[in-house]
Amino acid sequence: MISYFENELREIDASIHSLDEVMFRRWVEEGTRTIDSGHKVIVSGLGKNVPICEKFVGSMVSLGMDAAFLHTNSAVHGDMGIVKDGDMVVILTKSGETSESIYLARFLRKRRVNMWLLTFEAVSTLTKEIPNCIILKLKDEGDMWNIMPNNSTTINLIILQGLCMQIAKKRGLQIEDFRKNHPGGHIGKVLSNGL
Repeated sequence: MISYFENELREIDASIHSLDEVMFRRWVEEGTRTIDSGHKVIVSGLGKNVPICEKFVGSMVSLGMDAAFLHTNSAVHGDMGIVKDGDMVVILTKSGETSESIYLARFLRKRRVNMWLLTFEAVSTLTKEIPNCIILKLKDEGDMWNIMPNNSTTINLIILQGLCMQIAKKRGLQIEDFRKNHPGGHIGKVLSNGL
């Protein structure tokens, strides 16, 4: 059984190493400017990417940085109202061909937002339409049929958490910025003891 996890770690490692570091640094810089200028980073996904997006938003706001989740399906039913001029919007789609994501992206192009794509396909409808792309390689999802969103969602989580941590670092956030948003629970107790 351990061999399964070893194989998974190799897949994830290879995918992470396919990251274009120059593009990722630019993403961090633009995300930092977005927050510093009083705007927010919005992540949009559907299906199994929903909890991944929510985790990113939770990490951002716990550090006092404005972020929001826009469900790709409900966006065109009024939820796009959360998107304001100057925001950064990140769309998650493994294939770059998800019809709902394409539909949303075409509406967002009419707004003054900084749009980014997080995907695993270098050539797709969305990589042609969104110039800012984080494209990762992935050979296997880790399930019996290589079709379930398993490794791809795990990698999306790692990349988005990395984005959050690097924006926080670039902005020079201190433990006090984190402490004021965590008065309760075990973390609150640890922080109140002077970490």
